[in-house]
Amino acid sequence: MQQTLNLILEPEVALVDVVLHHYLQSNQLKNVENFTFRKVRQSIDARKGQVKINLDIEVYLGEAPPPLMNFKKEYPDVTNKPQAVIVGAGPAGLFAALRLIELGIKPIVIERGKDVRARRRDLAAINKDHKVNPESNYCFGEGGAGTYSDGKLYTRSKKRGDVRRILEILVAHGSTPEILFDSHPHIGTNKLPYVVADLRESILKAGGEVLFDTKVIDFILANGEMKGVVTSDGKEIHGIGVILATGHSARDIFELLHKKSILIEAKPFAMGVRIEHQQSLIDQHQYHRQERGLLPAASYSLVAQTYYKNIQRGVFSFCMCPGGFIVPAATAEGELVVNGMSPSRRDSKYANSGVVVAINEVDWQKYKHLGPLAGLELQKEVERKAWQLAASAHKVAVSQFAPAQRLNDFLNNKVSRELLPTSYQPGLVSMDMTEVLPDILARPLQDGVREFGKKMKGYVTNNAQLIGIESRTSSPVRIPREKESLEHLQLKRLFPCGEGAGYAGGIVSAAMDGERCAEQLVRIYG
Repeated sequence: MQQTLNLILEPEVALVDVVLHHYLQSNQLKNVENFTFRKVRQSIDARKGQVKINLDIEVYLGEAPPPLMNFKKEYPDVTNKPQAVIVGAGPAGLFAALRLIELGIKPIVIERGKDVRARRRDLAAINKDHKVNPESNYCFGEGGAGTYSDGKLYTRSKKRGDVRRILEILVAHGSTPEILFDSHPHIGTNKLPYVVADLRESILKAGGEVLFDTKVIDFILANGEMKGVVTSDGKEIHGIGVILATGHSARDIFELLHKKSILIEAKPFAMGVRIEHQQSLIDQHQYHRQERGLLPAASYSLVAQTYYKNIQRGVFSFCMCPGGFIVPAATAEGELVVNGMSPSRRDSKYANSGVVVAINEVDWQKYKHLGPLAGLELQKEVERKAWQLAASAHKVAVSQFAPAQRLNDFLNNKVSRELLPTSYQPGLVSMDMTEVLPDILARPLQDGVREFGKKMKGYVTNNAQLIGIESRTSSPVRIPREKESLEHLQLKRLFPCGEGAGYAGGIVSAAMDGERCAEQLVRIYG
């Protein structure tokens, strides 16, 4: 017999299974000895000044619970099946590959970067030696930008696919089962690499191929169709279709598409900074208590509407990383980019979040002559300027020092005499961020942060600091495709996919988009 209970409990009860079992036995299931329970939904509610945990629980009386998941890690052998090409081994590419296998097609996954283990050495070189490998970094390599990130798995794109299926596949490949019931699931940067490696193993065991250190430099085109790709070693790889899942930072691919007169479009994106606080301050504000105890590191989500030169500018927090770190995310020498990540326990003493300003067509008029690459060029300009100023301040030629400023000093246009300790390993240099950032970013950020301070007490403080530049929030280019078939508007057999194509905004949404592109490719050409 099964019962479903909807409970609102104290964290000290809800978050400890032994205590929760005792509570159920004493209050909900009196005189029942033989029962098991399973959480199906868990969320934190701290809106009324007192933290409560909302729980949906399935209770099984005198019987074993059914299997946790519908998904079974069983894939057919596609070794001798027709093949399709996937460019990029991020979430979109990996999940597209697995879905192709399920549908009887052999995937050839081409990744410019290294496998997830070898990639770590290049990340260490960025942090310690300030050296950027343009093919293997925090953006490029197995698992894409999501591998070394917070591993957030919540999405608003539920109409685009089966979120539960994506989560079950992740659990089957090594993620913790908690992601199946947590309202804001995440995996953590320490665990994601193992999950990614296991996804790859499933592809290989089924007869698919994954080619690392392999860069696509050209497309094979004929009669209005994309027949395959050419790699940097001169090899031609053909397939019944090409899923292009290169991520938001594959600038050379955008430039190649434009050079080949394959339709692409400039699209709105966002740029700004990372703002770093002590995690304890965020906890105290969100949970209304001095110590968070059993509660997870708290996060926040803030948005403000500002005006600059009579144009409305949205300012919003992005990719908030509680208990996390700020990392150097440049993909080439001579540019400065930062991003955030968190381990699974989110146990760093720092909290950081992107705080960014919406960028649109009016902002890239200076580069209008570049057509669909105009926004991309603006992005480059901001990153290069930040790098040049920080490198010049340290008088070094190889640098990933990041410009920074205390938060109150930023609002008061005052260079910080001393910066705070930080999670950013390469190091900081104190600068006036209104000089580092263009006015279209600096002025809206100042106004937006002031609004944030009104919404979140203690947010505006000189015990927090801005660190720049957070510029890779999403792709500045969209590769347009048909709404239903997901095929490129002009070029047959090309399926633009994921964040790099402008159709996803995170791990789960990219994974779902990868599956959908695989399904449409097989429906039309398989």
